[in-house]
Amino acid sequence: MITEKAPGKLYIAGEYAVLEQHCPAILVALNEFVTVSINKSQGSTGVIHSKQYSQNCIYWSRRGNKMIINNRDNPFEYILSAIKFTEMYCLEKGITLAIYDLHINSELDSPDGKKFGLGSSAAVTVATVKAILHFYGIELDKSLIFKLSAIAHYTVQGNGSAGDIAASVYGGWLAYQTFDKQWLKDELKNNKLSKIVKEQWPGLDIKLLTPPKELKLLIGWSKQPASTAQLVDQTNAKKKFIKEKYNQFLSDSRICVSEMITAFNAGDIKTIQEHIRENRKILANFARMNNISIEIPKLTTLIEIAEKYNGAAKTSGAGNGDCGIVIADSSTNISKLKEMWILNDIKPLDFVIHSIK
Repeated sequence: MITEKAPGKLYIAGEYAVLEQHCPAILVALNEFVTVSINKSQGSTGVIHSKQYSQNCIYWSRRGNKMIINNRDNPFEYILSAIKFTEMYCLEKGITLAIYDLHINSELDSPDGKKFGLGSSAAVTVATVKAILHFYGIELDKSLIFKLSAIAHYTVQGNGSAGDIAASVYGGWLAYQTFDKQWLKDELKNNKLSKIVKEQWPGLDIKLLTPPKELKLLIGWSKQPASTAQLVDQTNAKKKFIKEKYNQFLSDSRICVSEMITAFNAGDIKTIQEHIRENRKILANFARMNNISIEIPKLTTLIEIAEKYNGAAKTSGAGNGDCGIVIADSSTNISKLKEMWILNDIKPLDFVIHSIK
């Protein structure tokens, strides 16, 4: 049996703006994983099974080179898309397709099934792509994994930056800028997948960052799951009506996050913290102009407690639930901060950064 895994992620800064080209974001990969195991099926039918969806196995067979799904209602859109595009790539490389079983297990949800907001759909996409490439004997090149995963994920979601895909593939702390989505759509219509994954994608920029030694990342969970795709849909629909304000938001975010990246490279934790606070203000203004709720009351409480004990805090990701993050240093009273979070029904998540060699 072959087993591959991919870590979850959190956004540190640059949310929403990262959906546009040339607008950087900072993300981090965490040591919580989606694991995918694959083995050759013993018969003519394969099974896709997840511990998180134990009552919803998908049984499938093959008609020529086409996968035939027998279940009409399934929760595995991202897994199936990952299979589709990875096998399309394999076919173009002259590989004979096989029947296999996939077993998926995720650590990215709470014990009662609520999402932490760690990018489970991206992680399961990446882990599935890795498992299938490994199964068919293809070298696990990070650029190839990212591009196949980004295509598979974007095809299902229809929006997003693929920053969470990058974090799951490359690990650690990273600075990320998205690619030209229209270019990719045109390429998928006009060229083979094996050609597209070798090309340089316009706008795409992924760089690993080294945090200052004294920097500590704290994560608090609001216990309220949020839907990133729905929030992104709402803001995308409105941006043409607030074009001037939207462009100003992009400019403000670009400057803020670019200066934060420079501070990472310089090992300057104080400047990183200043820009975390500035990015919080930029996102609050973005929320007002779009009439959406990013910083819900529970996340405001999380942030205010962190600031009281000398941590620089903001929401992480699309907001409206999920997690808040804190950039702490030697002056931060971490034990008191976490104690106050717990008293306010905020769960500290003691995850650590996951680096990938």
